[in-house]
Amino acid sequence: MANVLATTALLLLSQSAQVAAFVTTPAVPKTCIDSRAKHTTPQQLYATLDDNSHYDSPAIDLSNTIIDDRRNFIKSIVSLGLAASSIPTAALAEDAAVSAATPSPVQVVAIGDTKKLFNEGRALEAQGNILAAQRLYIKVTKISPRFIYGWANLSNTLVAQGQLNDADQTYTKAINLCEENLKEAEESFGIKRCDDLYLLLLNRGSVRLNNGMSKEALTDLQKANTLKARPDAVILQNLARAQELNSFYAQSDKSYTTAISMTANEVSPFWLRSSMVKYQLNDINGAMDLMKRVENRFPEAPEVRAAYAVLLLAKGDEDAARKKFLEIPDRQRVKYADGEFLEKVVAWPSAMKEGLSTLTKAVGDSSQESQNQQ
Repeated sequence: MANVLATTALLLLSQSAQVAAFVTTPAVPKTCIDSRAKHTTPQQLYATLDDNSHYDSPAIDLSNTIIDDRRNFIKSIVSLGLAASSIPTAALAEDAAVSAATPSPVQVVAIGDTKKLFNEGRALEAQGNILAAQRLYIKVTKISPRFIYGWANLSNTLVAQGQLNDADQTYTKAINLCEENLKEAEESFGIKRCDDLYLLLLNRGSVRLNNGMSKEALTDLQKANTLKARPDAVILQNLARAQELNSFYAQSDKSYTTAISMTANEVSPFWLRSSMVKYQLNDINGAMDLMKRVENRFPEAPEVRAAYAVLLLAKGDEDAARKKFLEIPDRQRVKYADGEFLEKVVAWPSAMKEGLSTLTKAVGDSSQESQNQQ
């Protein structure tokens, strides 16, 4: 049951780096995080709960979020406070030392007040009340700091607010706890296993992919792909993007191609990235075949028009290339003569940037951009 929402969320997040392909397009879906824009719009992450079994870790998607938890927190804290007041300070210090030496087992399933808070947080998140859900998750992590999904769901709310650095840290806590649990499960019989390590790694990898940490993202996404053990379109889309950003173009092409084969009936923005990677590998015909389908699906997207124009130029049709490029409104088109925009915002591969440079000079945008900078 939990997997349904988690999978949906994952799909949303995975599109972060891909749907974000059209950074300059006015309407970037709310459910997508722009992996290239400086200020990203968070997508939603989902963590789902089956009251009778376990919790699916959040599948990241930086703009939606589902989480859970409940109250009786005040009541439990008051009781703890009263009990503690009658215990000598020395005894407290001794207990703390023992606790530090022998940490409690990792929690995969929430119980008691933690479960109530967690469920209420999920309900608030489902209603779109991210801040209220976040406050409950913070309480959960304080009451049960060894509960994996308290940290995972807190991460979701942080991503939903665009706080990617903090989300990276809290996902890391969840990942460390999950890995610790798996070691415990190997050594002892009957311990509830954390089965969501690949999802947690996918989420953190996606956050890092969207936060300028392409090398670290690649490591996480490779691990997620290995743990999944079978092709997964969401993982592959994000993995391909990470491989592309790290200049592993042949690997990226393979990952993109597999992801496309799994979603061939629906043209997605990440197909544009795949086309550009093929062009980088000098597969101009393959690049053009994909580009035509992307252009047919997103005919007015400025980035699609610019990329299509570069491919037309590579095919030797300069007139058609100029015409296609000039279809982009002037204020948007001049951005494609800006090296920083190409490097940091749309993050095009080098071969595409070289072709675009030739094109912008041919239509006079390079000189216009120079004048604007002066």
